[in-house]
Amino acid sequence: MNTQKSTLGCDLTTQEQNNVRVALRYLRLRFGGWLPLSKALRFKDTTLANAANGRVVTAALAFRIARLVDVGVDDLLGGKFPVPGVCPYCNHDASAGAS
Repeated sequence: MNTQKSTLGCDLTTQEQNNVRVALRYLRLRFGGWLPLSKALRFKDTTLANAANGRVVTAALAFRIARLVDVGVDDLLGGKFPVPGVCPYCNHDASAGAS
């Protein structure tokens, strides 16, 4: 278990925060920008942009993202969302058609 924290007082490890940032960037494209995503998550758009660009990611933000996309928090924190190779614009899985 990785217990390395990136910031004092943060509940998430550095890797978990990075995994949430990947999800945030994916969802920004899926929702068409920070503003529509911020409305869905009930966070300020600047807060989301700051978190995606390196500021501290909170457990509350991770929980709301997991609930929004209907995945387990553990899957989100573990980097299983978004699935690698899935287009954020059309949700096409490029790896599904590979033979």
